[in-house]
Amino acid sequence: MTLIDLVVVSVLLDAGAGPSWQFNEARTAQVHTRSEGLGVASFHAFCSGLFSSDPTQPLQVDALGLQRLSAIQLAQAFQVTDSNPLVGLEGRVSLLRRLGKALAEQPDVFSLNPPRVGNLYHFMQVAGIKSAPNAIKNAAAHDLLGLLLKTLSRIWPSGSVFDGQAVGDCWPHAALGKSASPEGWIPFHKLSQWLTYSLLEPFEWSGVQVTGLDDLTGLPEYRNGGLLLDGGVLSLKNAEAAKYAHQPHEEFIVEWRALTVALLDELAPLVRQQLGKTAGEMPLACILEGGTWAAGRVLAQNLRAGSPPLQIESDGTIF
Repeated sequence: MTLIDLVVVSVLLDAGAGPSWQFNEARTAQVHTRSEGLGVASFHAFCSGLFSSDPTQPLQVDALGLQRLSAIQLAQAFQVTDSNPLVGLEGRVSLLRRLGKALAEQPDVFSLNPPRVGNLYHFMQVAGIKSAPNAIKNAAAHDLLGLLLKTLSRIWPSGSVFDGQAVGDCWPHAALGKSASPEGWIPFHKLSQWLTYSLLEPFEWSGVQVTGLDDLTGLPEYRNGGLLLDGGVLSLKNAEAAKYAHQPHEEFIVEWRALTVALLDELAPLVRQQLGKTAGEMPLACILEGGTWAAGRVLAQNLRAGSPPLQIESDGTIF
């Protein structure tokens, strides 16, 4: 449960930090930036009990602890100052507060003593026992994703709305038809899928084998998408578009992200073929973590000191 708590809050805090922010880890005297810095900062914040409402139980993420979180507290934990700005600080705080509210509103999933993210494990355990005696020993990745989408969809900002319902990281594109129809929308759910990938190890360490990893898609974010642009697989129709920032809802960005997902599916079997691996031995999750994301970052570092090829106006909840 503790690992699930830590993973979920870390993933939700690990949107793009921006080029200027850094975290100085006092214990090691190391300075971390971008995703590594966010990961180190969220770990220390978690260990300090920032997300817990109980001082005697600091290593937990519970509803009241999240709902009490302030921007000042998170800024202090992440060493944010005028000279060390973090992109989307307010958005991150709002997201965690909404997570706390979602936990409190769903006691059947997250329990009451106290409602915490880690109780997802017990919920899946009970659901598994009800459905089949050995179900808890195996859990399908798409079922875990489905549970996250069902229980946490309410935490995402309501900027993207379909039929009066906030749909999170899901966007229309004219090439698919009218936006009034579900077929006209592309469901990315990047953070929900990232959460699913990130929860694989905590579940497996607890004895639950997560199957069907390739049922999830690649992650449409700026490292994977940046790899395709910087590697010459994709090119901009209008080179001027790289000179200014964009909003996530722009068709230009939606198209880039959709192509990223589609091309990652094409890339995965080529990588396996080169390495002599099967899909079972090297699922898409491994190719993303150890391959495309890392390669995209190296290219960005060599070309632009780490900045992505396209700039997105982020609120800290998508990129």
